[in-house]
Amino acid sequence: MPNASARPKHGRRTRRRRREDPARNELVSSSLESAQQCLFNQDYGTAFVHYLLVLNLAPMFKDFARESFRFTLFKWTEELDSVGRIQELFDCYEQALELFPADEVILNSMGEHLFRMGFRDEAAGHFHKALKLRPDYPEARENFYRVANWLVERWHFLMLNDHGRNRKYQQAIQKAVQSGCNTVLDIGTGTGILGMCAKKAGAAEVYACELSKTMYELACEVLTANKMDDSIKIVHMKSLEMEVPKDIPQKVSLVVTETVDAGLFGEGIIESLIHAWHHLLLPPQRGENEFQDQSATGRVIPAGATVFGMALESLEIRRHHRLCVSEVGSLSISAAGELRSPPGARRVHGAVHHRETQQTAGGYKALTEPFTALNIDFNNVQVQRIRLPVTQGGELDALAVWFQLHLDEDSSLSTGPEEDTCWEQAIYPVHSTKGFVLKPQDELVVEVSCRDAFLRLCSIAVLRDGHEICLDTLQDPQNTGDPVSNQTPEAELCSALACLQTDQNQTKDFCMLECSEMALLNNQEYHQSFSSALSKLISQMKVKCQNKEPGSGVQSDSADLLFVLDVSEGFSLLSLIAASHGHVKAFSSVEKVKQQEVLKRLAQSNNVPEQHLEFWLNNMEDEQGMLKRPSREKLWSAIMLDCVETCGLIRQKLMEKASLARCLLEDGGSIFPAKIVVQGILVESDTLLLESAVQGQEPTLGFNIAPFINQFTVPVHVFLDFSTLECRHLSEFVELFVLDLMESTANYTNREVKVQATSAGRVTAIPFWYQIHLDQEISVSTLSQNSHWKQAAVVLQQPLRVQAGDWVRLAVKLQKSAISISAHIENPPGPMEQ
Repeated sequence: MPNASARPKHGRRTRRRRREDPARNELVSSSLESAQQCLFNQDYGTAFVHYLLVLNLAPMFKDFARESFRFTLFKWTEELDSVGRIQELFDCYEQALELFPADEVILNSMGEHLFRMGFRDEAAGHFHKALKLRPDYPEARENFYRVANWLVERWHFLMLNDHGRNRKYQQAIQKAVQSGCNTVLDIGTGTGILGMCAKKAGAAEVYACELSKTMYELACEVLTANKMDDSIKIVHMKSLEMEVPKDIPQKVSLVVTETVDAGLFGEGIIESLIHAWHHLLLPPQRGENEFQDQSATGRVIPAGATVFGMALESLEIRRHHRLCVSEVGSLSISAAGELRSPPGARRVHGAVHHRETQQTAGGYKALTEPFTALNIDFNNVQVQRIRLPVTQGGELDALAVWFQLHLDEDSSLSTGPEEDTCWEQAIYPVHSTKGFVLKPQDELVVEVSCRDAFLRLCSIAVLRDGHEICLDTLQDPQNTGDPVSNQTPEAELCSALACLQTDQNQTKDFCMLECSEMALLNNQEYHQSFSSALSKLISQMKVKCQNKEPGSGVQSDSADLLFVLDVSEGFSLLSLIAASHGHVKAFSSVEKVKQQEVLKRLAQSNNVPEQHLEFWLNNMEDEQGMLKRPSREKLWSAIMLDCVETCGLIRQKLMEKASLARCLLEDGGSIFPAKIVVQGILVESDTLLLESAVQGQEPTLGFNIAPFINQFTVPVHVFLDFSTLECRHLSEFVELFVLDLMESTANYTNREVKVQATSAGRVTAIPFWYQIHLDQEISVSTLSQNSHWKQAAVVLQQPLRVQAGDWVRLAVKLQKSAISISAHIENPPGPMEQ
């Protein structure tokens, strides 16, 4: 149409009396009919293309076709996801959002895909938009809460609530600025608080950088609210990528940062500062000339640190990092080879607080006195060997590490276990398969280094009776001649992951498991319970098979096999435990090649026929549905669902998966678990309050920060260790909710529970966990001492003050997979009213 872009005369009348285009109408009509036919034929890709054409040519059909378009989009993107066509998947969502930019369901669904792919910042943005469009949209709210736990980690709230830490940083910055450091760069600004301290202290120019998109946008909001958005320039990038004058116009005289983790170096503070000294900072002060112009020299806050350590015995650490059992669910696992957790430090809050209670969960016993491991000024790389007298006998499980952060020559912060601090301690686990027992006359030799900008604890040896015994526990599994200290944590992880795919002859006895997976293997009660429940079911199903009428079907051994499906995430032995009972073909969800090899070796050593164990995810491209078995003759005898995440939450879409699983069971078959009972307790815990939101009405150091960071407050606290949580119990344990996976008619979405307070106090949270019933008689608890699961807790927005004897009414709701709880005091009977 050559004149299509020309402006017609009498434009308004033309728009009101727009002429029909018969050819266009015919195309729209035929495409709409084709879309519906393709949808009926389950040809979702072609149907999606037809719908795009119709809705672009005829927007008036949007309301009519919205539901069908959504359904087509979701089905087509599921297919694209299953075959790894990720770019096409996101292209489809982009095209859908061009048509329906305010569709909260499409926004939420795209956010779910982004989150699964690891794009957490982008996912949070989509969930947030969906909630703005529809604040009562439960799926988007649940997703936003889950992603918020990743994006704004709970330590942000702890740090802002740590008034002593905040004041010390403010005083050190004020002192440096007043001494002449008038140009400042805040590396990893977070909420922007340190940069604002510098500006408030009188710095002429303040710059800041932040890598996280979510935290960058939050910091921008905070600066605007505090009227500093024009005086502090913040850039969304990593400091290692910053250049002068491209990103900041000049080198600065002061860098402030708090990019430290529990082990001090894990967030790359040394690498950042080395780059800053070379590219972003003025040269350091030379000599002791106190009259030297400070504005012409560079300095850093913090100026340095002292690292401390201690050798520990801890069953809790051991079971997360070493295999402690020889039998799992009646399976001998001697053929499994060496199983390890990933190398590197782990955070453990108050690790040494519990050293006197080593017999309880979370208990630790000190094997040496605390020692000074390293003094560092963030410029000087050091390596030293330390000899530590062993003060108490015990099995060496880990080295605990904490530090004292020197802000300047007068002020410091300690992360020690005896301090009331927002920081945790770091644990360097010992990965030996068999623990080494230290004796009080021994000396422990540890090489401590700060090589490659990260703290290394390696080359552990023991001096005993004049002889040095090399433990070799922290060496690189790929090259036992070179210590792990030669690699960065990223390189360590890559090496570990490479072990899963390399030649079997090189790494046949080594396999990397997550800490939670290692703890799972060590959970004997869990595996024995599953073994017993499976044994009962298999016996019942065998009897049923034997009682079949002659001629009712093929009687070959192959046809009479029972089929069991395990859909656990990560490493799982449940399928092999099922296959070991005989007369069973089990399908495993284990995906990694190296881990599959471990299962195959275990199957062979436990006399499980090779053909009785299959890895069903290897054949996903041939399957139409996740829970469908590649056999047309028989249904599943048992389906094992992975119901609870390690963090303490019910897995998303659990009830939908259970509904599908019930349809795939043969008569008499069972889902494991059959039922989940949610249990909880009323507690008073200031710790949970401090980890959940910035507390109090007072501005933080005079800055308005709380309303912005508190947008990321989530009602459910995850990865909670109830055995070590600082809290007061205000009630007995109570049943909160029941999820019946076998009987859909028994389920509900709302329940009211009355709980009587046993002590006076403030109800600040309701921790909860699960009693997982495999059948009517056998169950396991996620609260048990050897559980590989953590717990979770609903934190109340407003604490509820109770007296002993008060009744508290809890309104418990389960929306999809998210549990929410509200609480209020039950009105007492009339005569007791005051």
